[in-house]
Amino acid sequence: MVQRILRLKDVLVLTGLSRSRLYELQARGEFPRAVRIADRAVAWRETDICAWIETRPLAGDDPELAAKGGRADG
Repeated sequence: MVQRILRLKDVLVLTGLSRSRLYELQARGEFPRAVRIADRAVAWRETDICAWIETRPLAGDDPELAAKGGRADG
């Protein structure tokens, strides 16, 4: 099976994350690591990104959000 690799732009679209948040999560070990595809280029395995998305709770399942009455701002 051929694995697709995704560049940063595609990963940001799929996840809805900002660039800074993505790299923050990656530094904390909470997001898949990128793979080097050239001297100055990295990408992510599509399977890793899809698996990460599947681990995310649904918005209605977030206990912190429910405690705030469903509002993200408190």
